[in-house]
Amino acid sequence: MPTKKKRPRRRSEKPPPPRRRGSAQRRGTQRAPVVRTSVSLQYKVVELSTVDEGAMERALNEWTAKGWNLDGVQFAMRESSKRPAMAFIFFTREGVAAESDQDSARAKLLRLSESGSTARMAWASESEPRPPFHPLSAHERLARLAGMDEPEPREEGLTLEPEE
Repeated sequence: MPTKKKRPRRRSEKPPPPRRRGSAQRRGTQRAPVVRTSVSLQYKVVELSTVDEGAMERALNEWTAKGWNLDGVQFAMRESSKRPAMAFIFFTREGVAAESDQDSARAKLLRLSESGSTARMAWASESEPRPPFHPLSAHERLARLAGMDEPEPREEGLTLEPEE
């Protein structure tokens, strides 16, 4: 079977528009760049344990109405099924960047490390008096929870001899 000859493309009768030359005529060069100094991105992750069209639609509508922008969706799949077990919807929005005061952060970390429970310290205000903190080992805390007066003695360093 003979091969067909390719027809030449039809050339348009209009020449292409002239290209702009020079950096002054490029788009965007006449405007000053926008520099954002105090704006940072905030992230929001919404977890859906029941993945269906309605749940995803409700979550998307709820968070976009609050000013969040959809960033992406990720699914966690079940092993034995093609249906997703969970969905994670990621949102972003612009927010004011938090100012970092490194000296006060270091001082707070030192204070928390010296005084004990970080959860209690985080919720307590600066002016409240704090009770003295006496650290207990995990073994002593378990003994108190079990209602024992004294914890069982530790058996560190004991060597078992083989039975004959």
